[in-house]
Amino acid sequence: MKSRVLVVDDAIFMRKMISDILEGYGMEVVGESDTGSDAVEKYIELKPDLVTMDIIMPEMNGIDAVRGIIAADAQARIIMCSALGQQALVQDALTAGAKDFLIKPFNPSRVIEVVSRVLNLASPV
Repeated sequence: MKSRVLVVDDAIFMRKMISDILEGYGMEVVGESDTGSDAVEKYIELKPDLVTMDIIMPEMNGIDAVRGIIAADAQARIIMCSALGQQALVQDALTAGAKDFLIKPFNPSRVIEVVSRVLNLASPV
């Protein structure tokens, strides 16, 4: 069965890039969000296996969205996506409950490595 993923980023091109990488690895992108508040709602509705979460977004940032998702599901698996220079924010996100992080711009093999580890999947060959 394919792993189901919710992709959260306020930039459509970043959502497309992440979605393409994950779908190329055989995962199903079941939803996308461009704000943290929408991400929390979609997580509760869709119950995905994994969330990729941007940090800086309008309405509700990614760290607050992580807190909202973890409050709804303590077992949620969330990977933060951040630009270089946001290390302090990444640490806040990990403290809030995120499982790992990826640095933009994305390296597809690194994305798959982190996703595989967080989902406890066999590593790609």
